[in-house]
Amino acid sequence: MLQNLFTTILALVPALSSLFIKSLEQGLVFGIMALGVYITFRILRFSDLTVDGSFPLGAAVAAFLIVSGHSPFFATFIAFIAGTIAGAITGFLNTKAGISDLLSGILTQTSLYSINLRIMGRPNTPLLNQPTIYSAISDVLSKIWPSFPTKYTYIIFFVLFALLIKILLDSFLKTQMGFALRATGDNPQMIRSQGVDTNLSKILGLTLSNGLIALSGALVAQYQGFADVGMGVGTIVAGLASVIIGDSLFGARSVFISTLGVLFGSFLYRFSIALVLSFRLAQASDLKLLTAIVVIIALTAPRFKKSLQLSTKGGKSNGNS
Repeated sequence: MLQNLFTTILALVPALSSLFIKSLEQGLVFGIMALGVYITFRILRFSDLTVDGSFPLGAAVAAFLIVSGHSPFFATFIAFIAGTIAGAITGFLNTKAGISDLLSGILTQTSLYSINLRIMGRPNTPLLNQPTIYSAISDVLSKIWPSFPTKYTYIIFFVLFALLIKILLDSFLKTQMGFALRATGDNPQMIRSQGVDTNLSKILGLTLSNGLIALSGALVAQYQGFADVGMGVGTIVAGLASVIIGDSLFGARSVFISTLGVLFGSFLYRFSIALVLSFRLAQASDLKLLTAIVVIIALTAPRFKKSLQLSTKGGKSNGNS
């Protein structure tokens, strides 16, 4: 019996190893999107729903430019710029037009659906046999290191690039402009009394946030091999799940720890979903339901933990009395 159990465990190791690497790849590339969500929901305290539109916007722009013969690096950069414009529009609608944060994001998101269709000219653009960032990096690595296993190109790129984005974001949030951005979310009245334009800070935060989200969309499109107009559905929930899981595990401490928690939360979210699907505990059609359940658990877990601690303290105090 023990021998059969040991054999079963050994058989599962390669599958779990492959699942871990795949989840880490997805967690890091979607983690860049989660960092964008972190800027609006945690730093600005702004409920931005532009995410579901700016994510496929980045994918659509990158796919269109790549298919048109442009460099994948140039296409990815332009996708980032397109995302910043989308975020700036949401910020303008909120600060200048006086539309609420939720509604301004919904308006931009709804508009982007039609814009993404216009950009691609159809609902789906395949990138099969097209040059991508990953194929370009793989070609360079194969010339420098002929025996390099190309299957590790994705994981190496995502680790380095996600850490680069995290370090740049951490550095920005420690600048004077970054402190103004954080203060706008924490105490807008106080920062306004210091002569800071909070409206400009909001626009800046939304611009940077949606730029990162569109950048993630461009990378995901090249990673999956296609861009789809509907690939942004549920993106905001996945981003929130990553942020909330990171907060629950790491706590809202320094900026460095918070952003690290977001990336780890993104990986943990992808790994947990992949684990459930791989063991056939749920079907692929249940993905959105699983996402909602993960977010609900992450949101309610701290409250249950606090209630449990209070009840334990109350029980001890009653026992002492």
